[in-house]
Amino acid sequence: MAGPRPLPRRILRLAVSIAVAAFAFLPTPVSGIRKDIGFVEPIMCRSTVQGRHLISDDNGYVCSALSINPWSHCCPTTADRFSCQGCKHDLQCCNSYEYCVSCCLNPSKTKKEDVLKLKEHTQMFLISAWEDAAIALQVWFMENAYASDFHHCFSVQQNSSGSTESSSVSKLLGINVVVGRPGESCSLVCKVRGQSCVPSRLSVLNKCEILQKYMRCKSGCFHSLGPYQPAEVVVEAPTSLNPGACLYMQMDERLTCDGSHQHTRRLCPCA
Repeated sequence: MAGPRPLPRRILRLAVSIAVAAFAFLPTPVSGIRKDIGFVEPIMCRSTVQGRHLISDDNGYVCSALSINPWSHCCPTTADRFSCQGCKHDLQCCNSYEYCVSCCLNPSKTKKEDVLKLKEHTQMFLISAWEDAAIALQVWFMENAYASDFHHCFSVQQNSSGSTESSSVSKLLGINVVVGRPGESCSLVCKVRGQSCVPSRLSVLNKCEILQKYMRCKSGCFHSLGPYQPAEVVVEAPTSLNPGACLYMQMDERLTCDGSHQHTRRLCPCA
């Protein structure tokens, strides 16, 4: 019995040509491994911890405590940013701590030359979270002790050694510098005149050259640790208190409008 007859060569060539043509129209193979995908660096924020209802982060956003991202500690980007709600720009003070932080972080509210003196942008964050935790309890107890609601103040801190009289004068624009009577606090001194003590300007007055401008300081100028600086000891004071001496505090952050002493007259910034 004869076997199957072989296909003619013409038919074989035609079949090969059709196969090659069909293969040319097939899509190019795609690799299953993508090389353009990398790990996204997580965005983290520092945020305040003082407020019970509001929180501000170091990007300048203010949001409710319930809307903050619990993992990144960032406010949503739909929240208010660089808001100065409840702030008085002439005093550089606000009635809300969180809006004070947000307003201070606004580049338009800070002088360029002051920012350049800072080593890092993060230093613009007024009080970091761990610092807040240390003072939160103190603020809670003293909240009602302020004569004015605008007691959250912002300014770029500078080293006192680099300050000049001209810069001090510019910082006192709009401020009524008043010498109080013996035993009066600055809160009382300003209140009697229908004004409020501006705590952010106490550090400007807390310098010997400024004290000597408004007071006699005939017994010299010395640093002291009491909460009633800057001040001058009255001449009627006991000799142990160095009558006639002017007093300043080396730690500006401890200055307060409420301190007083029966034998001193305070130098007060009122507005």
